[in-house]
Amino acid sequence: MRTIKVVIWGFGAMGQGMADMLLTKKGVDIVGVCDINPKIIGKKVNELLESKTSCDAVISNDIDQLLDQEKPDIVMLCTDSFVKGAYHKIKKVVEKGVNCITTAEEMAYPYQSHQALSEEMDELAKKHGVTILGTGINPGFVMDLLVLALTGTMKDVKHIDVKRINSLSPFGPAVMDEQGVGDTLEKYHERIENNDLAGHVGFNQSVHMIFKGLGIHPTRFEQQMKPIITSVDRQSKYGFAKKGTLAGINMTAQGYIGDDQFLKMDHPQQIEPDLEGVNTGDYIDIYGSPEIHMAITPEIDGGLGTIAICVNMIPHVINARPGLKTMIDLPIPRAILGDMRNMIEEDLS
Repeated sequence: MRTIKVVIWGFGAMGQGMADMLLTKKGVDIVGVCDINPKIIGKKVNELLESKTSCDAVISNDIDQLLDQEKPDIVMLCTDSFVKGAYHKIKKVVEKGVNCITTAEEMAYPYQSHQALSEEMDELAKKHGVTILGTGINPGFVMDLLVLALTGTMKDVKHIDVKRINSLSPFGPAVMDEQGVGDTLEKYHERIENNDLAGHVGFNQSVHMIFKGLGIHPTRFEQQMKPIITSVDRQSKYGFAKKGTLAGINMTAQGYIGDDQFLKMDHPQQIEPDLEGVNTGDYIDIYGSPEIHMAITPEIDGGLGTIAICVNMIPHVINARPGLKTMIDLPIPRAILGDMRNMIEEDLS
């Protein structure tokens, strides 16, 4: 069986991280990388990677040429957060008969926010015999799939509290902008008024994925946003927050059954939280029979976690029935230590 051929579309922090990881795996090859950044177009992939692992792929700005010439098995799409931004790129990939994994947060459970587009993508994927998946560390795992997995050991569930205190430092410029890193408080309020500040993208998706997985329907969804103002200068690879500006945003959300709050989520995100004594961690408390209380400290690294879960889902996406899938539709993610080709059910010859 030949190697699994991968194209990475978007070569920022997540795309480069995926390339680094893929180059350590057996049975998989990076056959192309696409990006619009003129500073890196024409360079070899390994020139931009920390590991400096050998890779002959040259960065191109022509995705159509890459798809036509290389005929990959899967595209790792690392360019957008929202369905509307990712949709046309996914459509292009799918119409070439290629599977797609995207880090776009809304794509983790797109049916809630974009029902019509989701149905269109599902039909298109089925028509061309390929699979689409949106995933990442969150949404995609910590605050939704992991919660659902824990409920599998319970007779009944009465209430769920989920909290993720994490660092934004590993993420790229797009996430820094979405989280308002470096904005003044005045600019924060201005962006809120203009509906120009995303904060955490994914609560809507995580809440509805949990309800869907449990076989129930929320009667109401709410979310809130508050700025995290730093009292010291903070610098990460892709962001800077001067003292008195935003280091990030604290997002909270709730899902209701009738008038009763069934699910509560709390998600403060900021760059370099340790500079102000903030300890990161993931916490899930599920009340019912039996009660479950899970704590992971420090947090599961957001950057590495997103990179790993996307790469580790490659064989599951290739093996899946065609269509638009979510993480609750596919086998559980796990590290792949052997040859990735051994996990593929059909011959890739």
